[in-house]
Amino acid sequence: MSAHHAPSSVEASSATGKVRGKVGVRVVGRPDSLEQRVYLPEVIRGLGVTAKHFFANLFSRKYTVTVQYPEEKVKYPDRNRGLHRLMLRDDGQVRCVACMLCPTVCPAHCITIVPEETGNQNEKRPRIFEIDELRCVVCGLCVEACPCDAIRMDSGVHAPAVDFRGDAIQTKIDMLKRGTQSVATQGGVGSDWRSKQPSVKQYDPPK
Repeated sequence: MSAHHAPSSVEASSATGKVRGKVGVRVVGRPDSLEQRVYLPEVIRGLGVTAKHFFANLFSRKYTVTVQYPEEKVKYPDRNRGLHRLMLRDDGQVRCVACMLCPTVCPAHCITIVPEETGNQNEKRPRIFEIDELRCVVCGLCVEACPCDAIRMDSGVHAPAVDFRGDAIQTKIDMLKRGTQSVATQGGVGSDWRSKQPSVKQYDPPK
């Protein structure tokens, strides 16, 4: 049987007329030799590659990149997103004001916040702040959305493996233990921040 067929002409009818084109058909034949049909030499060759890597990794770990975690740990980059942590104010209280921006922007809906009153009518605080690390997609949007620098992911702590799903939920106390005092201005610069900016000459288009 020939390995190639000559191109054949086909005609296709369309609303505007006839369109002619050439379609090339290539037929790939089966293995002809006995060596190719039984596949035994290729199987042996593949097992030889496997055995080469097996013994090389067994005695010298030449080809492996496996790390014996947690005894061995790789150095995370500076911008690595680790476990969440909650930042503290000067008085040691949590900086979060329960504005609900982080659970709103979270695409995985893994953040649960229950607010409570603080005695100050201008702000609240979280009575419950929980993050389900098994649902978290480590996108960092909660950090970007927070207006108070209350939540960060620069802890450098890798999420540990858990046996029960409930153990993967990070509570307010867990995240406060990893938090430190923040030097950011609490509440921003205020609603009159525009008046405090240096004056800039506006462009006045010609009339």
